[in-house]
Amino acid sequence: MEAFGDKKGILKSIIKQIHEGADIEEVRDKLKEVMKDLKASEIAEVEQELINEGIPREEIHKLCDIHLSLFKERIEKEISLPDWHPVKILMKEHEKIEEAIKNGDIELLKKSEKHYLREENILFPYLEKHGIVEPPAIMWREHDKIREMEKEIFMGKKEKIKELGEAVKSHFYKEDKILFPTAIDVLSNEEWKEIREQFDEIGYFAFEPEKMAIEIKKEFKEGVINFETGEMRANEIEAMLNTIPFDITFVDKDDTVKYFNQSKDRIFVRTKAIIGRKVQNCHPSKSVHIVNKIIDEFKKGKRNEASFWIDVNGRKILIRYFAVRKNGEYVGTIEVTQDITDIKKIEGEKRLLDWE
Repeated sequence: MEAFGDKKGILKSIIKQIHEGADIEEVRDKLKEVMKDLKASEIAEVEQELINEGIPREEIHKLCDIHLSLFKERIEKEISLPDWHPVKILMKEHEKIEEAIKNGDIELLKKSEKHYLREENILFPYLEKHGIVEPPAIMWREHDKIREMEKEIFMGKKEKIKELGEAVKSHFYKEDKILFPTAIDVLSNEEWKEIREQFDEIGYFAFEPEKMAIEIKKEFKEGVINFETGEMRANEIEAMLNTIPFDITFVDKDDTVKYFNQSKDRIFVRTKAIIGRKVQNCHPSKSVHIVNKIIDEFKKGKRNEASFWIDVNGRKILIRYFAVRKNGEYVGTIEVTQDITDIKKIEGEKRLLDWE
């Protein structure tokens, strides 16, 4: 049997021939022979390399259909997974979405967005970490086409529902038989546990899956600060806080100033001398009683926010105080000051695709 490296080279050569205009029927047998022993993840690896070499995504997209037509009998094998597993959940939702379309249940179908969001924002990033970039990108493009069809249906074009049914059936088949097996090949059990935990945060479509009673092991890296939603180095955190376009000051639970950022266009003067100072001493005596009242209500849990706006040199300045809590316990107050003059002038829309 040829080594995988040899098969990969042959597969790339055949795909390039197809890209250059070769008749698929002329290379079908050879393509089938080369691909029969490859895993879905190995085929995805070849496709990724071809994209990197300049073959358009659209061509790779077409290959998904070729894979399915060549190996339908081989990939009909069911994937055996525990009920808590993210792939098991996604495949179950595929059935539920197809059922909603078949029954013409538009109201239920409107709730299916969570399914696509979980794939795009959780599963796809994990695949990308393993170098599987193009297959998720192709699937995301199909998601957007599905969304366009759904939008028309939701606006009253119910005649489009048959077209939608055909589109999701084809799309789900590609995910079930190519994308998901690829994911199972490359992702570790710990990663699947992390994915499931994040799936729970977004929620599910049409059913509640079995709970995952499995402890997730957290990995700690030297020099890295771990958060519930990610990890960053101290220099990255500082640079980020200094980049955001508003001024931030943090006061701890004992009313002591602990931090302020150094934004480019700071509105009010802040110096390092205030670190360790009581927040009451940072305000004129005539307003200290208001500061105390705000903080007192934050501490008692009566309020979570207080907002004020003033005019400074012809600019509209918004000043907001927020109670900072961890697990319901008050840990301090954050002051956020922002120049909203230009924001108030915004009208209409400017979308990402409008950027120049």
